[in-house]
Amino acid sequence: MTTMRRPENRAFFIQTRKTGELVGVINITNMILGSFRSAYLGYYVFAGFDRQGLMRQGLRAVVRYAFTSLKLHRLEANIQPGNAASIALAASCDFAREGFSPRYLKIARRWRDHERWAILAL
Repeated sequence: MTTMRRPENRAFFIQTRKTGELVGVINITNMILGSFRSAYLGYYVFAGFDRQGLMRQGLRAVVRYAFTSLKLHRLEANIQPGNAASIALAASCDFAREGFSPRYLKIARRWRDHERWAILAL
């Protein structure tokens, strides 16, 4: 079973309006409801579609969906400090940097530091 088929996860394909061509993916994972109402956010853009504003539009739509349809209170994105494009995307969608997590996530057999970015429902 893939993790996106679990009820605590959602996956969104981002595509162009004109051609429907796939641009990237945005995932909401590890959703916890009840009193917490929080989830993690992950995203990536396909080669050739970066720096066109398409992921910004998609991320804003997914955040709106998370706060309205899913009734979440908080979304958190953990981003490696050297990933300037991802940090710029989060900041442009009103995420705020909340902190730094040393050795937060294991990627390519190494524990990597991450910045913690989050947005809260109004």
